[in-house]
Formats: sequence, C-alpha cells, structure tokens
Amino acid sequence: MKRVFMLVFAALMAIPWIGTAAAEYKATLKLASAVNMDHPYMVGSQRFADLIKERTKGRITVKLYPSNQLGKGEREMTEGIQQGAIDLLVTSTGPLGGFSPSINILDFPFMFRDFKHVDLVLDGKIGQKLLDDFEKANIKALAFWENGFRNLTNSRGPVKNVADGKGLKIRTMENKVHLAAWKAAGLNPTPMAWGEVFTALQQKVIDGQENPIAVFYSAKLWDAGQKYFSLTKHVYSPSPFLMSKKTFDAMPKEDQQLFLKTGLEVAKFQRKLNRDAEEAKLKEMAKSGVIVTRDVDRESFKKAMGPVYSEFSAQFSKAEIDAIMNAK
Repeated sequence: MKRVFMLVFAALMAIPWIGTAAAEYKATLKLASAVNMDHPYMVGSQRFADLIKERTKGRITVKLYPSNQLGKGEREMTEGIQQGAIDLLVTSTGPLGGFSPSINILDFPFMFRDFKHVDLVLDGKIGQKLLDDFEKANIKALAFWENGFRNLTNSRGPVKNVADGKGLKIRTMENKVHLAAWKAAGLNPTPMAWGEVFTALQQKVIDGQENPIAVFYSAKLWDAGQKYFSLTKHVYSPSPFLMSKKTFDAMPKEDQQLFLKTGLEVAKFQRKLNRDAEEAKLKEMAKSGVIVTRDVDRESFKKAMGPVYSEFSAQFSKAEIDAIMNAK
C-alpha cells in the first residue's frame, strides 16, 4: 500500500501545474519611447499596459516613460534595453542597425508599395526572422509596430521633385542607408537625436527633417518653422517593440507567451490607429498654416536614390531585397 501511495505521489508531482509559477511572479516594468503621449506609439503602449494589467490581474504592471525620460535618445534607450535597465521600448529603426544589422534592410527607399505590402512582409517569415535576429544582441523583439511612411519637410519652400530639394540641410535618423539615400538625392543629411530636432529647426541649424505624419503632427513642428510638408513617402518606417531579454527570460513561460501574444495583438491595433488618423492630421496641419504638397514626383526621388541599393549590396543580397520588394 505504501509503495502504491509513493507511486501515485510521484506521478502527481510530475504533472506540470500550469500557472503556479506565473501566479507567484510579480513585476513593475518600464516602457520607454522618444515621443510624447499623443503619438500612436504611446497610445499603443497604453493599450499594451492596460491589457497586461488586466490579463495578469495586476501581477504585472507596465509604467510608461515617454519623451526620452529614460535616455537622451533611441540609441541610449536601446542600450538600456540591452543591459536590462529598461524593460520595454518602442523605437524607430534609426539606431537599431548597430545592434542587429539585418534590420537595416527595411530602410531602403521605395522598397514598399503600400501598407498591404508592409503587413505581408512584416507579419510573415521575413519579419519574424528580423525579429529573431535581435536575440543575438541580448534583445527580445516582440512585434513590429509602426511609425509610417516618411515624408520630407522644410522651412524654405515647396518640394515637388528631387531638384526642389537640392542643398537642403535636413535632419535624418542615425542610419547609414538613409544618409546615403539623401546624399545621392543632392540634399545634406545630418544625423541628430530626435530630442534635439525642434530647437535645431527653430534656430535654423537645419532647414528640415523627414518623418511620418504622426511624428510631425505630435511634435507640432510647424511651431519650429516647418511650413512645407511634401508627401514623398520615400521610406516606410517600422517600429520594433523591444523587450530586455534579461526581463523576458526572468518571466515564467506563461507570461512570456502572454507578452508575445499581446505585443502582436497591439501591433495590429497600433498600425490601424496610425493609418486611420493620417488624413485628419494632414487637414489639421493645413489649418495651422502648413502647406502640404501632395503631387510629389516620387519617381524623381526614387531614381536619384536608386544607387544606394548597389552601395549596400555587400551587406544585403539582391535575393533578400527582391524577396521583400516582390512579396505578394
């Protein structure tokens, strides 16, 4: 009888009691970003925080730190993620090539046709491989959120084609592909942390910048003299939702799966939110005195920026680029 009892006890102990470890895990996590609370990054971040709190019944809370509160810029905050000082980060791809070089393949000009093309690539095998590559840098990439298609703005005059932009000194992200593309187009790109841009525009240190509609709108760059907005849509800018691998690995598997699932769920919400609001934001910008140029000769920019594909061919093969550009 005793032997039977011992066998039953051993069998019961071998059963994986799902939820026990998760029930004991509690944490308050820091989620950082360079943008303010009006930007779709932070609207998505708030939804993520609310869902995590609800789904863990308050065991895990996510506190938001917008506007570079946890670092001087996206590079410094990404380093914080890598080191475990920051738990979560929504960021542009600007500085990420220094951490995971493969992500730079998404920064080629005129690579994506439209949002449908974007979703096909980022939500498929190519996108997952790019997310997985971050693990080599001790970073867990949960999903692709969105910044949007980037556009050129300046304080001098309307830009309808590449010739109109010649000589403009513009702020760009710290990204080799972007820098090379703008140089090829005849502009003078200057890499600069986002937190420095508003003042640099006000003081005429630079003539302009390039960013998606949401960034321009949330920062109210017309107050910094950016009167001319050209819908160049020259580069699609994804926003990886990153997590410290140290934080992720410390979680029970149930919570790891919850974070992955919720990150992907909010990605769809955040992208839709960003896209649905663009036209309304353009109209509000026009009311604030911004001259929006819609009839941009995008082909002139595409042709001028074309040489960057061969310039970076040693880093990215034609087959890799074609797989993205021809995805259907």
